[in-house]
Amino acid sequence: MRRLLAILAVVAFASAAQAHQLNVFAFVEDGTVIVETKFSTGKIPVSGEVQVLNASSEVILTLPLAADGTVRFPLDVEAATGGMMIEVTTGEGHSDYWILTPEDIANGSGS
Repeated sequence: MRRLLAILAVVAFASAAQAHQLNVFAFVEDGTVIVETKFSTGKIPVSGEVQVLNASSEVILTLPLAADGTVRFPLDVEAATGGMMIEVTTGEGHSDYWILTPEDIANGSGS
């Protein structure tokens, strides 16, 4: 009986953790980087911060999330030559990231 309760507790905890997973998606369109975020439940984060890192893992930009869970900023082609990592941390304490490869950047910037 104890073993069954322990297994049920682990499954319940894993389900609860999964319910609050942050999803991040970023892409380049017409020279603008667009970052979209939402939780796996579909809920939009109400606050958060986006850090943009270059290929050397240096923070090149920090921006707040907009009320709709997005961020838009002009692509700095020089800073993005080796790709970029977009890290998002929400006010709810969740975080995730998206990597834009040089190919992703070239395809979306019209280069």
